[in-house]
Amino acid sequence: MDDPKPWLTLARAGNLHSGHLARAGGALSSPLDLLRESRGALAALGLGGETVAALANPDPRGLAADDRWLQGEHRQLVVWGSADYPPLLAGIADAPLVLFVEGDCAALSLPQLAIVGSRNPTMLGRDTAAQFARHVVAAGFSVTSGLALGIDAAGHRGALQAGGVTVAALACGLDQVYPRVNAGLAREIVAQGGALVSDLPVGVEPLKHHFPRRNRIISGLSVGTLVVEAALQSGSLITARLAGDQGREVFAVPGSIHNPMARGCHRLIRQGAKLVETADDIFVELGALLGGLRACAGAEAPDAQEVFGRGLDTDYEILLDALGFAPASIDTLVARSGFAADAVASMLLILELDGRVAQQHGGLYCRRLPGKV
Repeated sequence: MDDPKPWLTLARAGNLHSGHLARAGGALSSPLDLLRESRGALAALGLGGETVAALANPDPRGLAADDRWLQGEHRQLVVWGSADYPPLLAGIADAPLVLFVEGDCAALSLPQLAIVGSRNPTMLGRDTAAQFARHVVAAGFSVTSGLALGIDAAGHRGALQAGGVTVAALACGLDQVYPRVNAGLAREIVAQGGALVSDLPVGVEPLKHHFPRRNRIISGLSVGTLVVEAALQSGSLITARLAGDQGREVFAVPGSIHNPMARGCHRLIRQGAKLVETADDIFVELGALLGGLRACAGAEAPDAQEVFGRGLDTDYEILLDALGFAPASIDTLVARSGFAADAVASMLLILELDGRVAQQHGGLYCRRLPGKV
């Protein structure tokens, strides 16, 4: 790209996307033609006054900041219509005209599965997301998510631990990482051949209304979206809805009826999302897209019932059976198992040291999956 300034002007003008080009009915041969249109013609495409003004009078300081950011290592613009633009994302109705990318832009065009969910998952939910990520990486997918706390971060880390590639879409400019606590994770993603991507220019903060905009990139890059633990008001349900609107597969992991973090997944399943218990459930649905990649997966994801309790004494097996797959207190476990409270506490400590259970807030205990994050 000889001169990025025209494309940066488009990026700074607001949420311009391929839908605006479609409304022109073929009158625009390139997104850059928007810069030559009259104010009246731009308004006819559905552009608001602020967007029209930003196209007519670009912010020089903002453009200079974008240009300085682009001088950094492994940073680039990927623009609508270029060979580097990810084909799946190009197929959605509101594809961004400009993408800011840090890392390998080729990662955006790999077959991807989005893994999203609660920012405050149970430990079991976190482990489940990481394990699914490891298995889909083994099957030849990369993992896409939003770098958020909880399920997003677990999906990214699971992919990295499996030696795979992962893509993080951000709801802010790439001169910053949100949340800041995941800055190290963002560096690992880039270092291992993945990418950070945003359609927002430098200096733009992670405001609330930017997240649905970010979510349509997550689902748009991916052949399917897997939701692991989501409350009824979770933003991950927006990602799932967008995936469905884009004609992509939606998968959901069921949970305990007593777990509020499972209610969003249960709603998705009632609405037609595919219920998944192992990675094979995903591979079956995406088999036509996988081609020969499925053969690379090796053994299927282990069934949780086979994993837990393996190699344990009978009392520990009884206690794990009493724990089930929903968080429980010591008092609840005493009532279910018939063991004394001090015995339950002692066994839980051993199981925690062995990585089979974890203690959560409020003194509740839950199971952990093997290969935990």
